[in-house]
Amino acid sequence: MRHSERGILNLLQSLGWLLSPLLLGPSSPPAGAEQAGAAPGPEYRVFPIGWVRKQAGRTSIVIEPRFHDALLGVEGLSHLWVLYWFDRNDTPEQRAILQVHPRADPANPVRGVFATRAPVRPNLIALSRVRVLAVRDNVIEIDAIDAFPDTPVLDLKP
Repeated sequence: MRHSERGILNLLQSLGWLLSPLLLGPSSPPAGAEQAGAAPGPEYRVFPIGWVRKQAGRTSIVIEPRFHDALLGVEGLSHLWVLYWFDRNDTPEQRAILQVHPRADPANPVRGVFATRAPVRPNLIALSRVRVLAVRDNVIEIDAIDAFPDTPVLDLKP
């Protein structure tokens, strides 16, 4: 299911809990949440901050104008981590696939999707490291990314 460029992406679902002595109080999971078969955790809404663009042999990330100020300093970075949404796999059927042959090669033994880079998974978040070539206004020119044109970008990390 494709979403409009301005719209919300499908909801993220909680897949588990991070158990740590640093997480106290309201962030702690409810009693029994770590047990198999426990009720699903909360859902979260995700909005894109920008879009992958590809044209004339160039690849860029176009950031929504309202996030322009967040680009301060990006021009000085050599690389970025890009979190993006596998929007072309956003169907209940694709999200339900939990095991795959890595690289879609039947010669590879079946693995759980958390042990692969498969584009089908319960939450369709992708992660790629890209080289920053230039930053102009709200456009980051990058070397390449394993994403389709018009893929929604969720976040950038140095």
